[in-house]
Formats: sequence, structure tokens, C-alpha cells
Amino acid sequence: MARLMPVILLTLGATGLAQASTLEDVRDQGHVRCGVNAAQPGFSALDDEDTYRGLDTDVCRAIAAAVLGDAESVRFVPLDSVERFTAIQSGEVDVLSRTTTWTSSRDTTMGVNFTGVSYYDGQAFMVASDLGINSALELDGADVCTQSGTTSELNLADFFRVNDMSYNPIVFDSPEQAIAGFEAGRCDVLSSDASQLYSQRMQLPDPDSAMVLTDIISKEPLGPAVRQGDDQWFNIVKWSLFAMINAEEMGITQANVEEMLDSEDPDIARLLGRDGNYGEGMGLEADWAYQIISQVGNYGEMFDRTVGAGSEFKIARGLNALWTDGGIQYAPPVR
Repeated sequence: MARLMPVILLTLGATGLAQASTLEDVRDQGHVRCGVNAAQPGFSALDDEDTYRGLDTDVCRAIAAAVLGDAESVRFVPLDSVERFTAIQSGEVDVLSRTTTWTSSRDTTMGVNFTGVSYYDGQAFMVASDLGINSALELDGADVCTQSGTTSELNLADFFRVNDMSYNPIVFDSPEQAIAGFEAGRCDVLSSDASQLYSQRMQLPDPDSAMVLTDIISKEPLGPAVRQGDDQWFNIVKWSLFAMINAEEMGITQANVEEMLDSEDPDIARLLGRDGNYGEGMGLEADWAYQIISQVGNYGEMFDRTVGAGSEFKIARGLNALWTDGGIQYAPPVR
């Protein structure tokens, strides 16, 4: 036992150094480098002022608010589906928030850790409205457009095989190419995460010319990911999302967060840093969650303005509703 002690201490010391690196780098550079989708409205796309807006980009803003006290201290790095994991592995970005599905192989072989689920999704199909198709089980023999390097490609093969149907996959490198192929008639069907299909449908000259079928053929939990080996940064990104979910559950919004600072509810006092310093264990200030809520809002506010009732997409909360409202969004407590 005595001969092993120096090795154990050395390992713990090295881990401690690794844990601090990303946080220190972010503070030194003055911004969070966030890998995002280049053009998926609702999740990440440039607005009329050339600013990235969407649910994924607001997750990045929440992290910046927690770490730097400024939600706008983010440098967005557009990445395609093929290069996204290389970018996070190599340190080109500090966090990947790009409609990326959490799977076992990605979690255990890609050198990344998923920090939570920002959007519960599932793969679906979009077809031309005039085809008269109402079910994915009517797609036998269809030409199906999809995107390379995604779980969608694998899910399609599983779905058609299990249902004893044939299909002709037409694979593109980017969502832009896939929707262009669908619009040009190169395929009968476009298949991807339902969230992406809703976004792509709105990009068509006539959105009513296409419809998203109700069939969901997979589980696609989407969320931010970080490099493995930095537990402190992993905790910061994870709890930035959890803070937004907890804030919605507690009824804390951008509009009332100042008022809530005087709340006698112990859960609210802990979350907002008025009772104890629950940011200390992550290397953050006591008001880290207050900064997120005051600058970005709670999870429900973020969802509504980007993809929900307050957006052009009008996507129902569904599984993304809080667990108290019939959904499965749930965050551990701050205490």
C-alpha cells in the first residue's frame, strides 16, 4: 500500500490540473468558444443582424453568463456534422451545442461527455403534401434523403429492415444540401430529427407543400457535450442547463428574478446564491445561476422564444415539458 501512495497522489494532482484548464482558458480568452450548427433556425442560425440565435446558442449564452457574467461573451464556431466531434476533441471549441444526439458509442468512444438533454427529439419523415402519405409504413420503395455522419442514417436502415421494406438512401453532407435535394425532387422523403425537419420545412418557398409525418422512429436526446478529462468544466456546463430547468420549476423568470432575490423559499435562495455559495465547487461566483436567469431566462422562456409558442415553429413542449407538467425535463436540486 505504501508504495502505491505516491502514484495515487500524482494522479489526483494531475486530474486537478486538468479540471481547471478549460475554465482558466475561457477566462483568459474572455469568451466561450461554442460549436454550433451553421443554419438550423430555431436551434442555431444567423438572424438579420448576423447574430446566432436559437435554443442551442442560448445554452452557450447561459454558460457564458455563469462563467464570465456576460451572456454575450461567446464566439460561435459553425460546424458540420462530420467535423463537430473533431472540433471538440482537438480543443477548437470549449463546448459543442449542435443538435447532437447522446448515444452510447459517442459517449464512450469519441472522447466527449454529454452534460444533459436540452431537447428531447426523435427521428421523423417529411414528405410532399400532395403525395397523400399519412404513415411512415407507406414508404416502401421510397427514395429517402438524409445526412451523412448522423444517427439518422443508421436509424433509417434499422426502420426499413425491421418493417421489411426497401428504400433508396440519398445521402448529403449537410442539411442545406439535403433540403435542396428534397425541394428539387431528388427524393420522395426527407428524414432527420423532427426538430430539424420543422426548421427545414420553414425554409421551403411554400412550407405548406410539405408535411412532417407523426411517426417517430427513434430516441434522439440532444444536448451539449464537452471534452472528457475536465470534470470541473463538465460540471459547469451541466449545471448551467440544470439551473435553467430548476428556475422554470420554481417560477423564476427574467422578469421576476430581482424580486425573487428576497424570496424566503430556501430552494430559490440556494439557486440564486443568497443562501450559501453553490458555485464555489465549480470555481464560480455565488450568483452564477442568477446571472444565467437574469440574462438568458429559464428553460421554458428559452424554449418558447426559440422553437415554441413564441417562435414561428410553434413546437409543442411534449417531452420537453417539466416533469411536473407531463414531460420528462427534470434537474437535480441545488443544495
